[in-house]
Formats: sequence, structure tokens, C-alpha cells
Amino acid sequence: MPRSRGGESSVIVVGAGPAGSTAAAYLAQAGLEPVLLEKAAFPRPKACGDGLTPRAVKELIYLGVPIDQSSGWMRNRGLRVFGGGHQLELPWPALGSYPDFGLTLPREQFDQRLAEHAVAAGADLRTNTTVTGPLLDQRSGRVIGVTAQTADGPAEFRAAVVVAADGASARLATNLGRPTKTNRPAGVAVRARLRLTKPPSHPGQLDWMESHLELWDGVPGQSNLMPGYGWVFPEADGVVNVGVGSVSSKPSSSRINYRQLLRTWLGSLGSVWGFSPDDVIDPPRSAALPMAFSRQPLYARGLVLAGDAGGMVSPFDGEGIANAMMSGRLAAGAITQGLARAAGTAREAALRTYPEAMKDALGGYFTLGRIFVALIEHPAVMRLCTRYGLPRPTLMRLVMKLLSDLYEPRGGDWMDRLIATLTRMVPAA
Repeated sequence: MPRSRGGESSVIVVGAGPAGSTAAAYLAQAGLEPVLLEKAAFPRPKACGDGLTPRAVKELIYLGVPIDQSSGWMRNRGLRVFGGGHQLELPWPALGSYPDFGLTLPREQFDQRLAEHAVAAGADLRTNTTVTGPLLDQRSGRVIGVTAQTADGPAEFRAAVVVAADGASARLATNLGRPTKTNRPAGVAVRARLRLTKPPSHPGQLDWMESHLELWDGVPGQSNLMPGYGWVFPEADGVVNVGVGSVSSKPSSSRINYRQLLRTWLGSLGSVWGFSPDDVIDPPRSAALPMAFSRQPLYARGLVLAGDAGGMVSPFDGEGIANAMMSGRLAAGAITQGLARAAGTAREAALRTYPEAMKDALGGYFTLGRIFVALIEHPAVMRLCTRYGLPRPTLMRLVMKLLSDLYEPRGGDWMDRLIATLTRMVPAA
């Protein structure tokens, strides 16, 4: 079958999620006119908690994406944590390096806005385009483009550099022999959206993102404890994103029926939040959470891995959007520098600064996260932490900074300095 026209460009970005659209936007701002290939059409559903920590908000501000509340963004003050019979409100820390608020927005809207932002900057977005494999230079083995299935038939897209931002499946990387590392944590999560049918039981409840360290099938402390953790993230227009998940120190498959777990937990939450399982407006969707640079190298032979394709979800809190957007920003910077140089050694040196920058930013932190997951996956350790840790506000503020990666990398208070020291002491992931 003859191939339809694809095209040639300086950079191809595969996947218009947070990592891909961010990379495309920065590349376009630099004048490189990237082609952004997306297998679906917008808006498209995604399994996600829809919650953005201040780190992700900072990336949105960097990129210049409007975040005013009139356009559907919902602000929150911090985390309300439940566990061990305790409840604690932890405001996002006031830091010079990060804003002191988080945001929520359904991923369907979030991804579409990022893609539109990239197009407005000059990216060439091609939707309904499924990438089927890499194109390789037969002599060097270098990636020189991708093959794809478009609405008009098969096509080839060629470029000097390809960014794989194709999500947890990472088909391009897997095709090129970059398998998942077996010594890295992995998570699974499932979420649903529900419409509030009556006001929540507590004043100010919508101002916080809730984190539940224990899941009960009825009244907390008076019913059966179930495996995993849960969240409730308020969104605009009386909608809440509710989800459950778990994390393990190795990417082994779990036998937990997460959808049933979510349905059971929804029943126990209803009296507090003002909904019932019948109020679901967006059915449960599940997602794998690849963590701690679980696929490497992040750059080799013309192919850059960004976001979930490189396994960049945090082992501490399961958050991936902030790291995905950071990877898109840093990848675009390295590519822009590389393409300003002649092909060969000089260009490769610039492109290799990308994995170095990512490991400088997250390598030590991810190693701490691997240790953290290995500890808390033991139920006895988790029970001790929730029972005796939550009643200590100072300790929990430290834990919040650590788990959300919100600390001053230089200077700051004693908590910031402690976390920064720990991340430097351990080897990079």
C-alpha cells in the first residue's frame, strides 16, 4: 500500500499529553516548528486524579498557560490527610520557588488546553494519527522519524530528533529495546467523577485535596480495612474526582480488583461528601503509574523519552504531571541547543544534557522514593506511620514537603535543608 504524505520537520513529538504538548510548545517558541502527533482527537478521556500540586502549577506559569478560575480551574489550599483515626490539614508550604496553591481541572480539558497552547506557539498538531514504529537509519541505527497510521492511510514522518511522550505504554521505547526496569516501583490507580447532590458535611471541604491513607468499607475504625490509598479532589461546578490506588516496590501485577474497591469505598464516603455511587458522571478509568525513571536511557540514538514514557511518576505521591511538564521543558531546551549545532558529536553532546538535567532534578529524590515505597508496602510499617505520625504536625509538615517534592533546593528552613541534603546523599535513580 503506498504511503500517504507525512512530512519532514526538525522535531517530531509523539503524544500530546502534558509532556509532549509542553515540549512542542517550548520547541515552537524557539522557532523549530515541531510536528505533534496524537493518536486520538480532543477532547479525549484520561484516567487521572486531575489534581495539580504547586510544582505543576509552576510549570503552567513557566509555559504561560492561563490559570484564572473563570476558565474552570479550581484552586485548593493544600492537603487534608486522614489515617490512623486522625485528620490533619496541611497547607501547601509558602516557598519562594513555588506558588502556595494547587489546582484541579479534568484531564480532558487540561490536555486539550496544553495542545492548543502548543499550536498557538507554532506546533503542527496532527490528531487521529497513531504512531506504529520508529524509522531507523540503516547504517547507524539512529532514529530518523516514525511510521504512522493516519486517516489518509500509512505515512512516514522524518525529523532530526524524535520525542517519545507516548505514555506508560512507551511503545516507541519498547520497540527499540528499552524495557521497564524491574527494580523500580510501579503503581496502579482507578478514578471516577461524581456530582455532589448536597453540600459536603464540613465547612471549607472544597478548599482541600483529600488524601486517605486508609480505606474502610464502612465507618472508619469500625469496619473492614481494605488495601491501598484513596483521594478526593474537588473540581469546579460541584464535581469531585475520587480514586483509589496502590504502589509496590517492583512492577509486578496486582490481584486487587480496583474498580470493586472504588465502588465499596464510594459507599463509605457518601455521607461525608454528599454523593452516592449512583451520582457517577464519568465512569471508573484505570491507569498504570510507571515510577522513578523506570525506563532508560532517557536519550539515545535520536530518541528522547519524556513523561510517563520515561517512568517519571513520583514514588512518593503518584503525581506525574509536574514531572512530565518538567521533562518536556528540559527536553525542548536540550533539543533547541542541539539543533543549533552541526549534526554529529557537538549535537549529541547537547542532547545528552537532557538526561543529566533530569537526574540532577529528580534522581536523588526518586531514589529516596524507592526506599520509601519499600518501607510502606509493609502494612505494619504503614499502620505505625499513620497512628503515631499524623498527630505530630511538625513531622507531617516535613513529610508533606518530602512527599510532594516542595522544598527549597537551596537555603530555606531546616526541613528544606534536610530534604535537600538527603537527595544529595543518595545515588541518582
